[in-house]
Amino acid sequence: MKTRVLLLAVVTLFSHKAFAYPPGVGILSKAKSCMSCHVNNGPWTDEQKTIIDVLDKETMQSLRQPDGSFLLEVKRGHQRTVLTVIGRPKDDDAPTPYRNAWTYIDPTRIPTNSLSKFAAGWLVDLQLSCRVVGDKLQGFEGARITVLPMTIHPLDDARDADLQLQVMLTKGESVKGNAKVGMLGNYFERKVKLKVIG
Repeated sequence: MKTRVLLLAVVTLFSHKAFAYPPGVGILSKAKSCMSCHVNNGPWTDEQKTIIDVLDKETMQSLRQPDGSFLLEVKRGHQRTVLTVIGRPKDDDAPTPYRNAWTYIDPTRIPTNSLSKFAAGWLVDLQLSCRVVGDKLQGFEGARITVLPMTIHPLDDARDADLQLQVMLTKGESVKGNAKVGMLGNYFERKVKLKVIG
């Protein structure tokens, strides 16, 4: 009886705290991007006012390269944790997004049946998420952002790879069975290069 009560309490707790869900539906299919299900119809079209950054967690330095891509270098057998930062600046006139979704995908793995679309030979603990806006981070004071860590680990068979960082800023709720209705969203892509050292 105590076990049932505890289980009910846990289920109730999580049902009230589940404000967002990971963008997993596309991962389970062979969809090439979020645009396979959603529409690009939101008010956040100005890329100059869209924050998409990947920081090294230890140094808090951006890994952005001069061409706009991000370079993640990791020694084979070691781990590296980065922070994915997404949102809009504090001086933005557009409405604040409610939640941001993102996923790191190796395009060559989209046609496969693998549940992980990350680069082969790399372990990753959080390749995708959908998070309610409101996180705080030094260097982004006043910005309306989401921040989450991702740890990657190149195994013995890991090779250099090019990923897509697919991002959506959203507001509202999609209609079940028709994700093109009910939600405002804008889609962005960035290139992420994985490089094995040693």
